[in-house]
Amino acid sequence: MTVIADGASDSDTPLRAIFKISLNGQTVSIGTVGQAYRFITNLSSIEWIEFRALHADAVGALQRAAGNAMLTVQATNALRALFVRAKLL
Repeated sequence: MTVIADGASDSDTPLRAIFKISLNGQTVSIGTVGQAYRFITNLSSIEWIEFRALHADAVGALQRAAGNAMLTVQATNALRALFVRAKLL
């Protein structure tokens, strides 16, 4: 993992929205860059294969937002697009 990725995983930078996703019967609340980054990178790449472009956009946006909190709007929008397309929201 790169230094940026480590920063993204550990980032407490708040997103512009809190996402509540129901997964396997449990609700997962995602409100920070780090939570979102861990959520979308800990799932298997096979699970995201259908949405690989949106997934790549979201990962990149989260990595950038971890280093610059002004980019959380773009990261939030990228996550929203991914989650809506994957029918998680």
